[in-house]
Amino acid sequence: MDSYMKLVNQSQGRDRVFRATQYACAFLRHLLRNNAARRELLKNLRNVEASMSSGRKLFRLGNTVNSISAAKQTMHLSDPILQMCLTSIHLIRAVYFICDNILWAQSVGVLHSIDKERWSRTASRCYLVSLVLSLVQDMYAISQITSWAGQKMEHQRKPLPPKGKAGEAVCCPLSRNVLPSHLHEGLKSNIPIILDVLKNICDLFIPLDRLGIYKINPGMLGLCGVLSSFMGIFTLLQPKLKMKP
Repeated sequence: MDSYMKLVNQSQGRDRVFRATQYACAFLRHLLRNNAARRELLKNLRNVEASMSSGRKLFRLGNTVNSISAAKQTMHLSDPILQMCLTSIHLIRAVYFICDNILWAQSVGVLHSIDKERWSRTASRCYLVSLVLSLVQDMYAISQITSWAGQKMEHQRKPLPPKGKAGEAVCCPLSRNVLPSHLHEGLKSNIPIILDVLKNICDLFIPLDRLGIYKINPGMLGLCGVLSSFMGIFTLLQPKLKMKP
C-alpha cells in the first residue's frame, strides 16, 4: 500500500497507471472482439480506454515547461553526445506536449478550428524521434559499459604476450567471443540500461503504427503499451533501476 501511495502521489506515477489501464483495455478489446456475448463489456472497455487517454492528457498540462527546464540542465553536460541526445529529447518532448495540449483543448471544446489529424501526426512524429534518440543514447551507454567492462577484464587477466623466434612479442588475434563477453559482463551489472532499451523498443511500435510506417494489430499494440507502462512503474517504485545519464 505504501508503494502504491508513493506511486500515485507522483504525476509520472499517475500517468503510468492510467497508461497501463488504457493499453490493457485496448489489449482486452482485441482479445474479445469476436465475442458477441461480451458486447457490453467491449463498450465499457472502450469507454474506460477513452477516459484514461483524456485523463493522461490532462495530467500532461504544463509538462512543456518541465521539458524546457530539463533541456537547460542537460545543455551543461560534459559529454557532448549525451548533451546532444538528452537536450534534443527534452526539446522534442516539449513540442510533443504542446501538440498534446492543443489536442486536449480541442477534445474538451476549448478549440474548434484546428486540424486534429495534422496535430496528432505531428505529435506522433515528435514521439517517434524522441524514442529513436533515446535508443541512440542507450546504444551509446552500452558501448561505454562494454568498453569499461573490457578494460576491467583485461586488467584482471593481463596475460603475458607470446614470444617469437627472435624474442619479439607476437600479436594475438582478437577472439570472436571477446566482444560478447565484454557486453555480457557490462550489462549484467547495469539492469537500468536493459530496462530502458526494452521499454523504448516497446514504445517505438506505438508511433510507428500511428504514422502508418509499420502497422501492427491493436492487440500487440496494447500489449507493448502495457509492458512499457509496467517497466515505467517499476523504475518509479525502484529509483535505482532508472537509467541516469
